[in-house]
Amino acid sequence: MAAQMLELGRLARAAARRLALAPTDRKDAALEAIASAIRQRRDTILAANAEDVAAARADGMAAAFVDRLTLTPERIEAMAAGVEVVRDLADPVGTLITEWDRPNGLHIERVRVPLGVIGVIYESRPNVTADAAALCLKAGNAVILRGGSDSFRSSQAIHQAIVAGLEKAGLPPAAVSLVPTRDRAAVGLMLQGLGGTVDVIVPRGGKSLVARVQDEARVPVFAHLDGNCHVYVHGAADLGMARAIVLNAKLRRTGICGAAETLLVDEACAGTHLKPLVTALLDAGCAVRGDSLTRIVDPRVTPASEEDWATEYLDAIIAVKVVNGLTDAIAHVERHGSHHTDAIVTNDQAAADRFMAEVDSAIVLHNASTQFADGGEFGFGAEIGIATGRMHARGPVGVEQLTSFKYRIRGTGQIRP
Repeated sequence: MAAQMLELGRLARAAARRLALAPTDRKDAALEAIASAIRQRRDTILAANAEDVAAARADGMAAAFVDRLTLTPERIEAMAAGVEVVRDLADPVGTLITEWDRPNGLHIERVRVPLGVIGVIYESRPNVTADAAALCLKAGNAVILRGGSDSFRSSQAIHQAIVAGLEKAGLPPAAVSLVPTRDRAAVGLMLQGLGGTVDVIVPRGGKSLVARVQDEARVPVFAHLDGNCHVYVHGAADLGMARAIVLNAKLRRTGICGAAETLLVDEACAGTHLKPLVTALLDAGCAVRGDSLTRIVDPRVTPASEEDWATEYLDAIIAVKVVNGLTDAIAHVERHGSHHTDAIVTNDQAAADRFMAEVDSAIVLHNASTQFADGGEFGFGAEIGIATGRMHARGPVGVEQLTSFKYRIRGTGQIRP
C-alpha cells in the first residue's frame, strides 16, 4: 500500500503543476462539468450511499451519524449547486496583493499562487468529497481525499463524477484523487507527507481524528481541535438582542463547531439580564450549568465544575458565569477558550472594539451569533474547514486561504552593491 500511496502523491504533484498554470475559464469549465456529472450520476450515487447507510445501521451507528452519512436527491442537488457557487467565485490565483517601487528602481509585486497538493482527511459526510474538490480546484491545487470508511462507497461514486468532469474539461484526473483503501495506515502515510508531495493537511471530523492529525502530521495542518465558543453579554447589552443571540448561538444547531458553549454575563447587568437569559435557555430545553450566582436565579441550574468552562458540549448544554466586567470576560475567554469564535453583545462601541482587539480568536463578533462561523456565511461559497492556528489561514478556509503568495521583482539591470 505504501508504494500505491506514494504513486498517488507523485501523480497529484504533477497535476498540481498543471493546475497552477490553468486559466480561470478552464477551471470553471471543469467545475461546471463536475456539477453536471454529479446530477447525471445521482441514481448511482444514491445506490452507493444506500449501501453505506445500511452498513452503518447494521453496525449500530447513532441516528445523528446516520443522518450525516445519508444522501437524498435534495442533498445531491445541493452538492452540485455548491460546486457551481465555487465556480462563480473570483479566481484568487495570480491576484496582485500589493506592489511598490524601491529607490533603486526595482518594482516588487506580491501575487497569489496555489499551495500545491492538499490532503483532506474527513469522516462520515460524503458531501465533503465534492466541497473539498471544488475549493481546491478553484484555487489551483491538486487534492488527495481520504474519506471515512463508513462513507467509502458514497465517496467513490462522487469521485467518479468529479473525474468525469475533469476529463471533459481537459484537466488531469489526478487533480482530485481519492485514497482507494479503507486501511487506516493510509492516513498515517498522508500525515508523513507522501515523500514530500503533500504541502498541507486539512482534517474534517471529530476530536479524535483532529488530535491524531495534529500529533502525527509532518506537514502543516489547517484545523481546529475544539470549538469552545463564548457569548459575553456586556453591561450595556440590549436584553432583547442578547436573548435572541444567545438562543441562536447555542440552540440553532448544537453539534457544530460554532455553537456557543459558555455564556458570560456582566455583573453590571446581571440583575436585569441573567434570569431572563437563563430562563429562556432552560425553557427551550437547554441544560444550564452555572456558577453560584447563576444557580440562584433558577433551581433547574446545576453546578458548573471547573472542567465545564473548557468543555465543548456539542449538545443542548451551556455553562453560565457572571463576570466582573470586560477585563474579567476577556481573561476568562483567554484562559478557557479554544481561539475559535467568540462574541460580545453590547451597545457600547468602545467595549466592543476592545473585546474584538484583545480576544485572540480566529473569529470575533459584535452583536451577532457565533453560528455565523461558516465559510458560506462569509461569502466564501463553501469552506474546507475552520482553522484556529496562527498561520496565514484562520477561520473559515475558502479558496483565498488555499493560496500562498510569491514575489515578482522587475528590474532594468540592477546589481547589488
